[in-house]
Amino acid sequence: MFEIGLLNFSIAASCAFLLGVSKSGIKGIASLIVTGLALVYGAKESTGILMPLLLVGDVFAITYYKRHVQKEYIIKLLPWMVVGVLVGVVGGNYITEALFKYGMALIILFSVGLMYYWENKKDKTIPSHWTFGGSMGLLAGFTTMIGNLAGAFSNIYFLAMRLPKNNFIGTAAWLFFLINSFKVPFHIWSWETINSKSILVSLQLVPFVLIGLVAGVFLVKKIENEGYRKLILLFTAIGGVAILFN
Repeated sequence: MFEIGLLNFSIAASCAFLLGVSKSGIKGIASLIVTGLALVYGAKESTGILMPLLLVGDVFAITYYKRHVQKEYIIKLLPWMVVGVLVGVVGGNYITEALFKYGMALIILFSVGLMYYWENKKDKTIPSHWTFGGSMGLLAGFTTMIGNLAGAFSNIYFLAMRLPKNNFIGTAAWLFFLINSFKVPFHIWSWETINSKSILVSLQLVPFVLIGLVAGVFLVKKIENEGYRKLILLFTAIGGVAILFN
């Protein structure tokens, strides 16, 4: 299990590096990470390998960006995300590998379309009705459980809320630390995607996450707020297209 060659390990290590970059603030590249790890380890099995890496990145992010958290947005999204995770736990047991893969791709591309709409519509009014946050939370919870792709929907929500760069990063960091911690028991006892063998693989990739975290902090400081928003859209679109051709 998980015996891979040098090329595949290089892909996995690159994904771990990108995860570190993502967790330190360069959002929108989660789909590239999921795509690469799914290619190496399989779509569903890779979710268990990814979980410990996500938590390493989350702990760094909530520490580094702790001054920029806006708790009201976490309160609005988190309960809906929990419900979405529970739906994903049940639904994930009945989803085939192929459906799992193409479902992730469609989710990403749909997300890009929504994010593009929010960025370019003439009316810049911030959505205030509870159904918007509720629907984004449910979709984020479901997609984070079946494929660790909640970032696309949380990005839509935070873009629509017009959060500045650092507030965006800090709020998302706490949101995903809480929801990823909630997911761990399901990966261990329900899906059994986290086990002794997957943990060993995760440990091999942790150093690359740490390098990515340092690189990401440097990059975030170089990007202006408006450029940051456009970068999120670009990376998410690239990831959505990439997964369709794997």
